[in-house]
Amino acid sequence: MAAGAIPLATELDEDGDTFFGLADLGNPELGSFSLQEMSSLRLPFGMGIERDILFTGDFPLSVWVEAARQAGSIRAAERILYQAARSRHGGH
Repeated sequence: MAAGAIPLATELDEDGDTFFGLADLGNPELGSFSLQEMSSLRLPFGMGIERDILFTGDFPLSVWVEAARQAGSIRAAERILYQAARSRHGGH
């Protein structure tokens, strides 16, 4: 998995290394990816891959997949999905 990739993992295989979910490597795709491979990545300024402890599964994976494919990335889908949810609930 390349630096800058964004994974949304929903399942962990029995091997403890293989995740299944939505990965964005520049083109959002559903598939499997390796925790070991992600952990070995080194990003700018010596940073590595981290778990987003504030992430909540507010939408099913199928919604993320469709939104990411239409928007072109998981980050763009995130903005669209949460903006739409706020609009439906009267938020700003």
